Amino acid sequence: MANILVIDDNDTLREGVAQVVRKMGHQAFTASGGAAGLAIYKAESIDFTISDLKMDHVTGMDVLRSIKKDNPDALLMIITAFGSIEVAVDAMREGAFDFITKPFPPDLLRTKVDKALKVAAMQRSVERLQAENDVLRADAAQPYDFDAIVGSSAAMERIFNIVRKVGPTDSTVYVFGESGTGKELIARAIHHASDRRDKPFIKVNCSALAETLLESELFGHEKGSFTSAHKRKIGRFELADGGTIFLDEVGDLSPTIQHKLLRVLQEREFERVGGESTIHVDVRVVTATNKDIKKLVEEGTFREDLFYRLHIIPLTLPPLRDRLDDIPLLANHFIGKLATRTRASVNRIAPDTLEALQAYPFPGNVRELENIIEQSLVFAEGDTLQVDDLPTFVTNRPRGEQLTLPMGERPLPDVLEELERQLILRAFKRAQGVKTETARLLGIKTSALYYKLDKYQVDETVLDGPVGQEP
Repeated sequence: MANILVIDDNDTLREGVAQVVRKMGHQAFTASGGAAGLAIYKAESIDFTISDLKMDHVTGMDVLRSIKKDNPDALLMIITAFGSIEVAVDAMREGAFDFITKPFPPDLLRTKVDKALKVAAMQRSVERLQAENDVLRADAAQPYDFDAIVGSSAAMERIFNIVRKVGPTDSTVYVFGESGTGKELIARAIHHASDRRDKPFIKVNCSALAETLLESELFGHEKGSFTSAHKRKIGRFELADGGTIFLDEVGDLSPTIQHKLLRVLQEREFERVGGESTIHVDVRVVTATNKDIKKLVEEGTFREDLFYRLHIIPLTLPPLRDRLDDIPLLANHFIGKLATRTRASVNRIAPDTLEALQAYPFPGNVRELENIIEQSLVFAEGDTLQVDDLPTFVTNRPRGEQLTLPMGERPLPDVLEELERQLILRAFKRAQGVKTETARLLGIKTSALYYKLDKYQVDETVLDGPVGQEP
C-alpha cells in the first residue's frame, strides 16, 4: 500500500481521483489547494503526488517546485486541461514525473499510478543499496577473522575456543571488557565464524548519539517524521537483515531505546520512526559494554528483562595486564603495522624495552599499547626499538637525547650557539649524514645548513658519537 496525495480545487475531480486510488488498495490524502497539499506532504510520508496545474494562490507548478526543492527524488504527476499541454511539458522539464490531460478514464489513471509506484519502489531499492554500500564500504577495510586478533596466551585461547563454539549459532552474545580490550574484533570474529559471514556486519556505537538520533540510526525513519527528516532513512537493523548487528556500549542505552530493543530481540520486528508498517528482520545480535550491567539493573537504569535477553552467551575479555605473554606479539604486530606510517626503520625490540612494556599496567589496554608503539616509532632511530624511545610515563625516565644547557656564566649568544650546535648534531645523526634530510628536519635551507656544518665542524666523523660530544 502506498500513500498518495491528491491536490485539486475541483471537489468532484479530487474525490474521483481519490476513489480510484483507494480502490487500487492505496491510502489517499486529499487537499483542496496547493498550500494545504504542501502541508500534508510535509506532515505525511507521501510516495506519489497528483496535483492540478491551475489553482488559485499556490499553483501546481508552485507545488512541484516546493516539493522538488526539499526532495529532488519526489514523484509528482500534473493534471492539466488539453489546452495547457505546453505548460505541462514545462512542468516535466522542471522534474514532474508525468502528466495526465483531463478528462481522463479511470484505466489511464490507474496505469499512470502503477507506473509511478513501480518507479518509487525502484528508488527505495536503490536507496537501500546505497545505504548498504555506504556501510559496507566503510566496513570493508576491517578484518573479520582471528588473524586480526593477536595473542597466544592461555586467556586468549579460552576466548578463541568460545568464539569457535558460539560463532555457528544464532545466539545473542554479550561481550564484556575494559575499554581497548578488542571487543569489536571479537564481535567481527563471531560474525566471521557464523553462517552469516557473507551478509552485512553492521556496527552501532550506542554512546555516540543522542536518544532521538540513535533511534533513527537503529530503526530508520520516514520522511517528515521530524524536522530534518527530508527523506526516508533505512535503519541499521534493516541493513543488517540476514547478517549481524554489533551494538557497542549497550550499557548507555536510554529506557526508550531499551524498550524498543527488547521488542526486536523478542519479536524480530519494529517500525521506523514515524512509520506504521512493521518491518521483520533476521538479525544476529552481538552487544558489548565496559559497564557492569548487573549493577545498572540493581540501580534501576537498565531493564532486567533486556539484560537476560542480551546475556545469553556472556564473554569476558581479559585486560592486557592479565595477558603479559601477549605483549611481545602485540608490540611486534604494531611495529609491522605502523612502521610505514611513522617512516621508521625499526624491525625488532630490545629485551629491556619489552621488560619495560610488561611492567606497565596499561589502563587503556591493547589500544593504548598501539598508541605507545606508534609514538615510540616516531622517536626511534636505527632498526631496534630502545627503552629510551618509549614515552616517559611508561619508563618513568626522560626520553632519549636531551639538550645540555651550558654551565656557568656565559653570554647569551654563546649559550644559543651551543644549543644550536647540539640540535644540528642531533638532526645530522638522525639523517645519517644526509644533508638534505638534515636541513628538512631542522626546517632550514640546505645552503644555510652547509654554512652551519662548516661553522660547527660537523661531518661524518660524528655519526658514531653520542649527542653533545665535541666533534
